[in-house]
Amino acid sequence: MPNGTRATARQYWVAIRAILVLTAGLGIVYPLVMTGIGQLFLHDKANGSAVSLDGKVVGSSLIGQSFTDKKGNPLPQWFQSRPSAATNNAANGYDANGSSGSNYGPNNPDLIKAIGDRHKVIEDTYGVTVEQIPADAVTASGSGLDPDISPAYAQLQVKTVATTRGISEASVQKLVDQNTHGRQLGYLGDPVVNVVQLNLDLARLDPDGNHQ
Repeated sequence: MPNGTRATARQYWVAIRAILVLTAGLGIVYPLVMTGIGQLFLHDKANGSAVSLDGKVVGSSLIGQSFTDKKGNPLPQWFQSRPSAATNNAANGYDANGSSGSNYGPNNPDLIKAIGDRHKVIEDTYGVTVEQIPADAVTASGSGLDPDISPAYAQLQVKTVATTRGISEASVQKLVDQNTHGRQLGYLGDPVVNVVQLNLDLARLDPDGNHQ
């Protein structure tokens, strides 16, 4: 075999071996190791932070849900999430396939009308005034999938949820407190209440307001 041909063959063989080693290492071994670490030490997060009720997965604590009827009216027995603009074939938002904000500017007439309509619904549902309604109750998040609301919006709903369910406000308030999370690292962002987890805990209460 001529020297040039031998050198070329050797280069091909080196390249093939490199492909095989890198494919095995990065395509098989590395994913298996990282998956194993995730399942052992971060099982909940590695599986999408799924939440369950009666043994059935009903969502993720990272993705918001709508707690409204088919017409979009709030169901007063549940805490309400903030509005969602993620409406890819989903009437009430929170469709992960259509994650987005509305991209409306603050002076957009459609946004102004939507906020006014939302104010009216909240006033009628909870018996409050416009001044008592926090901004997150009438505006969507940038992703349209935010599962959190402000403690002020959660507090506004406590009495109605308790009355509708026929349980004490103290029981409902306790759940709100348990699902209120402070600023990240103690200084980033604002305190929030995870509505998905809060309503899941609410669903587990018995008629006397105790966890089942």
